[in-house]
Amino acid sequence: MKPIDSAERDRLPGRRLGPDDTFRFRCHPGVSCFNRCCRNLNLFLYPYDVVRLKNCLGISSEEFLDRHVDVVLRDGSFFPDVLLQMADNAEKTCPFLTPEGCAVYPDRPDTCRTFPVEQGVVFGDDGRPREIVHFFRPPDFCRGQDSTRQWTPRTWERDQQAAVYHRMTARWAEVRGLFYRDPWGPGGMESPKGKMAFMATYNMDRFRDFVFHSSFLKRYRVPSRLARKARSSDAELLKIGFAWVKLYIWGIRSKEIMPRG
Repeated sequence: MKPIDSAERDRLPGRRLGPDDTFRFRCHPGVSCFNRCCRNLNLFLYPYDVVRLKNCLGISSEEFLDRHVDVVLRDGSFFPDVLLQMADNAEKTCPFLTPEGCAVYPDRPDTCRTFPVEQGVVFGDDGRPREIVHFFRPPDFCRGQDSTRQWTPRTWERDQQAAVYHRMTARWAEVRGLFYRDPWGPGGMESPKGKMAFMATYNMDRFRDFVFHSSFLKRYRVPSRLARKARSSDAELLKIGFAWVKLYIWGIRSKEIMPRG
């Protein structure tokens, strides 16, 4: 799920799906193209993807970011994209692809989980989200689309257990959409603010230490129930991170966090 503007929405390839529109698809080891889509990808990782993957692998956020991602700041962009680093082999396969299939399947990223449907959040000129759009967009080689099994965007989301991913990615898209203009000034993303914002969204281990072992909770009011959960839950901590970035950079207050005093 990526932030897009209304003009880009009308140019996106694929078949636009309304809430009740159907598409046909079924992927399984019997199709001739099984796992072919897991190669040479520009696979964007959203913050909740990183949480699930690093916990699945039993490693820290820092180790996951060092080992498995490319952080790319594109021209004209004011927050970096985080992409899964492909394996160093001839086919540039996903690093989690095995002969039997996906080694991290229960914790696979949102993009993989939603395939062959792509989602986006349409933002207005003010950077606020307007609507979620869906497109059916399997690659030409995909034989899963030959199936007679029918889905709607909602039944596919339920089948793929994607609802929590979609909720968290929608929260992130709302934050990401605010970066439609430069909030940093001359220092850019390498400024202290830029580094703190990246930490609060992509490095939950370091952010947890910042929240609970600094003066953070003396300076910001976080609901006690959320704070308790965030001590052990990366997903709950990520909610604080999203809310804090909005407050820290743009002064946007929310129910998750308020300045004290």
